[in-house]
Amino acid sequence: MTENAWTRWPSREALGRAGITRPRRLITWAVRLLALGVLLWAAFSQRHVGPWGALAAAAAVLFIGLASWAFFRTTYEHRLVPSLALMGVLLGLAVAADAMGFRGPALVIWCACGVSALERLPLGAAIPAASVALASYSVFTNDLWLTTAATVAGLTLGGYVLRLDAEARGNAQRLLAQERAARAAEAESAALGERARIAREIHDVLAHSLSAQLVHLEAARLLIENGADRERILERVVAARGMARDGLAETRQALSALRGDLSPLEDFLSELVSTADGAEVTVTGERRPLRVEASQAVRRVAQEALTNVRKHAQGAKVDVRLEYGEHEVTLNVRDSGGRPGELVSSGGGYGLLGMRERAELLGGSLDAGPDEEGFVVTLKVPV
Repeated sequence: MTENAWTRWPSREALGRAGITRPRRLITWAVRLLALGVLLWAAFSQRHVGPWGALAAAAAVLFIGLASWAFFRTTYEHRLVPSLALMGVLLGLAVAADAMGFRGPALVIWCACGVSALERLPLGAAIPAASVALASYSVFTNDLWLTTAATVAGLTLGGYVLRLDAEARGNAQRLLAQERAARAAEAESAALGERARIAREIHDVLAHSLSAQLVHLEAARLLIENGADRERILERVVAARGMARDGLAETRQALSALRGDLSPLEDFLSELVSTADGAEVTVTGERRPLRVEASQAVRRVAQEALTNVRKHAQGAKVDVRLEYGEHEVTLNVRDSGGRPGELVSSGGGYGLLGMRERAELLGGSLDAGPDEEGFVVTLKVPV
């Protein structure tokens, strides 16, 4: 529902002091001090007023200052009745001042009331109040009618311009506050996203490393139960230790990746397949840097796929193919099939599920399933 322009108050940001430059504040205070000086000079310079009358006039000037301050406060708080009441008090004091021979101060009060009403009140109340104040000025001034008309028109225009300027400043302050809030929300969202990314990276590293260790330790347990010789058992334990060492290295690498310090993806895949018997890597397409998230997804899927080959297809030949397309990069890990490992039924099968969720978060996809010979995992992520 659109707010009525005649009853809408200037915003508190417009009526407040926020956003006002230092030079402008100095000018505002200079104008106020000038008006106060005129009032005090008029109070003490009238010859027909004795000392006590001058003191009474000075007290009246102080009261006018307090009433003006109260008017500024009530308008800032958007309280219409007290604001109009204070405006009436100021206009009444101007009439009394003129009746007592203080015409100069009276004219200053009428002009100031007209401008302040146009600047700080809703238009529905500002126009009548300003009309009364400026009409009083027109009636009691001794200037020529053309001069009076020009003064009234100038004061009216000045008051309205001040209102528009204050509203523009208030809108700027609100937009600035909204922008700061949006930046804070964006920063918080980015921090949460970064935490989620760190958690996902550490989870994937630990899941891969611990799963590989579990394969060898469980195999060692089975060998012990079956009475195997010491050399075979020691081989499994040493392999598990190697997996733990590799897991620590991968954790360091993941932390380096989070800091943006990644080794080339092709070098990583070459090093990865060098530890697997019968694995080869092929890279096609125009090589180019990938986003950290996309690069990490390719690395983790390659690791998970090779771990699954060791678990479920021992002795299989593995073809790792990385293809750079125009809009996406594709990782294809295909094995030729092999005998099931000793722990073919171990694990919960959540590795590829986590990789699929990671790919979908990046706007990509992951497909995994058997083919004519063995098993194939295909990852596609946008570049």
